[in-house]
Amino acid sequence: MTTRKTYAELRAQTEARYPSGQTPGGVTVDDIVQLKLQNTYDTHLDIARDMARVMREDMAAYDADPGKFTQSLGCWSGFHAQQMIKAVKRMRGTSRGTYVYLSGWMVAGLRNRWGHLPDQSMHEKTAVADLINEIYVSLRQADEVALNDLFRELKAARTEAERARVIEKIDSFETHVVPIIADIDAGFGNEHATYLLAKELIKAGACALQIENQVSDAKQCGHQDGKVTVPREDFIEKLRACRLALEEMGVENGVIVARTDSLGAGLTQKVPVSQHPGDHAAEYIKWLKTEPITDANPMREGELAIYQNGQFVKPMRLANGLFPFKEGSGRARVIEDCITNLTEGGADMVWIETDTPNVDEIAGMVNEVRKVVPKAKLTYNNSPSFNWTLNLRKQVRAQWLEEGRIGPSDYPDGNELMKAEFDATELGREADARLQRFQTDISARAGVFHNLITLPTFHLTAKSMDELSRGYFGEDKMLAYVKTVQREEIRRGISAVKHQHEVGSDLGDTFKEMVAGERALKAGGHANTMNQFAAE
Repeated sequence: MTTRKTYAELRAQTEARYPSGQTPGGVTVDDIVQLKLQNTYDTHLDIARDMARVMREDMAAYDADPGKFTQSLGCWSGFHAQQMIKAVKRMRGTSRGTYVYLSGWMVAGLRNRWGHLPDQSMHEKTAVADLINEIYVSLRQADEVALNDLFRELKAARTEAERARVIEKIDSFETHVVPIIADIDAGFGNEHATYLLAKELIKAGACALQIENQVSDAKQCGHQDGKVTVPREDFIEKLRACRLALEEMGVENGVIVARTDSLGAGLTQKVPVSQHPGDHAAEYIKWLKTEPITDANPMREGELAIYQNGQFVKPMRLANGLFPFKEGSGRARVIEDCITNLTEGGADMVWIETDTPNVDEIAGMVNEVRKVVPKAKLTYNNSPSFNWTLNLRKQVRAQWLEEGRIGPSDYPDGNELMKAEFDATELGREADARLQRFQTDISARAGVFHNLITLPTFHLTAKSMDELSRGYFGEDKMLAYVKTVQREEIRRGISAVKHQHEVGSDLGDTFKEMVAGERALKAGGHANTMNQFAAE
């Protein structure tokens, strides 16, 4: 993190300016020092530069030890991100290795002006930068609230030993600010549009940009059908646009994650021009689905022919003008995409969008990439689009059948495996054990540096509101809120249970004291109901 001046350094610096202990207007040195320390970052561009360094350090640590992978959850508000980081710090004592993922899907679904939209780049692009800014405002406010509590503790200290103890906590305070990996979709237009948007995301604080190889105007969610990829040279231009934006804004350590949707994308919008054998265009075109030109299937007006393997063939073309790839070519295209993006596109990491969570499948592709790029690192989407329970149970069943541990009739095939009756079975427990170690396995075996869940807060909000609503509007009434929310907040030590404090009420009182002294009209007096939670 950014090296901050210590309490003693700032106090000495400020006292040198105001030897009397206060400004001509009556502002005290103590208050100036407190506010300077509470302002952990001056601008969000400073955040981007600092968090890029943090990510690079984490990447180096992962190269030395694959057990040191990083994680994030997708957050669709600043409050979600703030509560996530608070929970991690409360549990681990540090937020290091924890990031925030900013999902384009959730911006489209929850954060645009046009209602709930699918993940098809239909939302206004400014909403992405706005959310990054909001998240960092929330994380910085968490810093302010926590440091204000420490300064209140410092003012209450009665001995030098007590003061020294609190000052040590102030000096060693770890910010709530963490890196954001920001989803820029397919760039929202051409390479210049990508560059302009990338700059806005960086200025908002993003140190890492994730971009996918789909066509901007036909972009689909990675887990839906109808995905259309762009030729590799087109994608390289967008990777360069992101790099130029990072460099221009002074984020030299900025990270680019190049996502390939080729595993599930069976279409391309254009046939690129090949200048010589083996160039990007030729390597892309070779996977097109073609048909021979014969007397029975001659060339017709308006049709396209390409020369392949010593003969002319016709690429198949759909009614919408799109060209399909050969069936079963997705895996090979993914490997070629990753190698190209890393070696010629300047990407720092790759993202392979898959249709199932299968460690063996992903590791197989990564091992092919690593034959060319030995330290290739992945960001992997532990997506809610997967039915994790069903997928892992099917994988266990298939393996045990192959090993002869069970017979075909011991466990059902298909969706029946999802039933709750299998939760406590040997197969159910094994599937859960594999879920528990999935991220560790994929990081060790498949080069995954960063594990994320794209949409957890979308589903969490839906599930939590359903749970509370069923009880509150049902039989339990107030018990539903107290039992499922407040009581758990208190017992887990979740700071948001004191909701006034969480949004800065004490922070406001402190500032009023700074400028008004005894005249300050404060909210935190004896009548404040938050006092009921003081001794939980």
